[in-house]
Amino acid sequence: MTKNKKLPEWDLSEYYAGTDDKKINEDIALYAQKAEAFAAKYRGRVAKLDADEFLNALKDIEELDRIASKLGGFASLNSTTRLTDAKASALYQRVSEALSAAGTNLVFFGLEYNRLSAAQEKKLLADERIAFYKPYLKRLRKYKPYELSEEVEQTLLEKDVTSGSAWVRLYEESMSRLCYEVEGKKYNDAEIGKLCLHPDAAMREKSGKEINRVSAENSFQVAFIYNMIMKDKAVEDEKRGFKLPVSSRNLAEEVSDETVENLAQTVRDNYKNIAWRFYKLKAKLLGVKKIQYWDRNAPLPFEDDKEYSWEEAVKTVLDAYNQFSPKLYDVAREFFDKPWIDVAPKDGKRGGAFCSGPLVDEHPFLLLNFVGKRNDVLTLAHELGHGCHHQLRRENGLLNETTRMTTEEVASVFGEMLVFQSMLNNAKSKEEKISLLAMKVNDMINTAIRQIAFHFFETRAHNERKEGELTVERLNEIWLEEMRASLGPSVVVDEHSAHIWEQIGHFFFLPFYVYAYSFADCVVNSLYWLKLEGKVENFEDKYLKLLSQTAIGKYEDIFAPFGLNPESKEFWQGGLNLIAHYLDELEKLVEE
Repeated sequence: MTKNKKLPEWDLSEYYAGTDDKKINEDIALYAQKAEAFAAKYRGRVAKLDADEFLNALKDIEELDRIASKLGGFASLNSTTRLTDAKASALYQRVSEALSAAGTNLVFFGLEYNRLSAAQEKKLLADERIAFYKPYLKRLRKYKPYELSEEVEQTLLEKDVTSGSAWVRLYEESMSRLCYEVEGKKYNDAEIGKLCLHPDAAMREKSGKEINRVSAENSFQVAFIYNMIMKDKAVEDEKRGFKLPVSSRNLAEEVSDETVENLAQTVRDNYKNIAWRFYKLKAKLLGVKKIQYWDRNAPLPFEDDKEYSWEEAVKTVLDAYNQFSPKLYDVAREFFDKPWIDVAPKDGKRGGAFCSGPLVDEHPFLLLNFVGKRNDVLTLAHELGHGCHHQLRRENGLLNETTRMTTEEVASVFGEMLVFQSMLNNAKSKEEKISLLAMKVNDMINTAIRQIAFHFFETRAHNERKEGELTVERLNEIWLEEMRASLGPSVVVDEHSAHIWEQIGHFFFLPFYVYAYSFADCVVNSLYWLKLEGKVENFEDKYLKLLSQTAIGKYEDIFAPFGLNPESKEFWQGGLNLIAHYLDELEKLVEE
């Protein structure tokens, strides 16, 4: 990586100048005032509104949503790179509390809309101006069976800042303060994770054990937080009438419990043929009988440990995007011409990577922790995919757009696939091809299979939590059992990795999100296989259209142009078959 050169940082000043910007307080007051006025104007009257009045109500909600998204988005993004900054944390909490308090004035609208008869709804939707908001209104309608009284809904909204959201904040800020030490050198959360990719096995072992050791030291607090998050969710699920812990997430994703169960079980049935087989081969390539848990992502001995400068990484990704679709390239290019990406790891910055677009009809921001490894290049491709996906949906409307996790990961995983295939096509030797294929199969297993093992961990933990708090020891047991089942006999899973579940942030801030990665990976694998076969005419344009409709279209409609049906069990197997295909290629090259 280019040394001593300042890497790009995002600039949030288009929202607010900083934590002391007076406009923040003005917008908080404006939001509260407009929410109160909205309630005074429409509460108890939704059923009596004519088309013009109803349309005006929707536009008022849209304006309120814009103010809230700008406030909440800035507070969240600002704190993400300043998790140890007391002022940033205080602003995040103040904004959350203010939005929650004022938002109670808006709860009535969805409840009253859901009391409309089918005939009343049909009459409103006959107006083409209102029909534009159909995806938003349909989303309101699907929650009808699970709604509570207005008073209870208001209480849940107000209490969230001191219950579920508060525990998530405590978890994230606590994790950001953890300090790891290897060979006398201190590392933050992002840096220690990268150390597990070190070519030296001894260094990987030290970093892997250090992550587990530090996690163990903090396990009482983290387990307590997790127990509270699970209990908070269980109380609300029970009040609303959701059958399973995963059901509320499934409703948000607009998939049935049965579809998710089909996905999870199909993946579990493929543990042995894909994950077990791969790790046995990787142990052979590493020259050992078994690999340690922290060696799962280890580079191969003959792998080129090339370091990419930021400029090289950007070129590699953009070239691959352009080769697939010049239209996609044009969308992607803008992210590097504007201050929309925060690139380098630093103290107080959240680890990992993400794309966040608080305002649907404006550009998103990308967060990375780039240190110049090949995996960082693929992470850039992944998050840039999210960014392009967001840009392609900006015309859908502020209220209509939502985040369906199942399709949210499609563009990102597809972006990774484009860059990987470009790297593979440009490989100069058999060893480089082996390295690339091993890396890709490894990543696909992490995405499609390991995330389902996470899903089974979550499911068991939430189910057992109904009977009382789970101890650290019990959570460790469940974790180790699920990891052993998914990774197989060629990976050592023991007490030195028992606490790693504490590092999986999605368990805390987005329960049951993890299966969406596997869902998306199978979708992308199926789509990419069709691209390789060349059986779909105008594939690139159809793909971009699919991305523009992921949040507003039905699954059967958006996948129909590709002949895919996610409701079928065969669909999931088809997605997993591409991983097996790459694994077959890898085994053949190794044998040769």
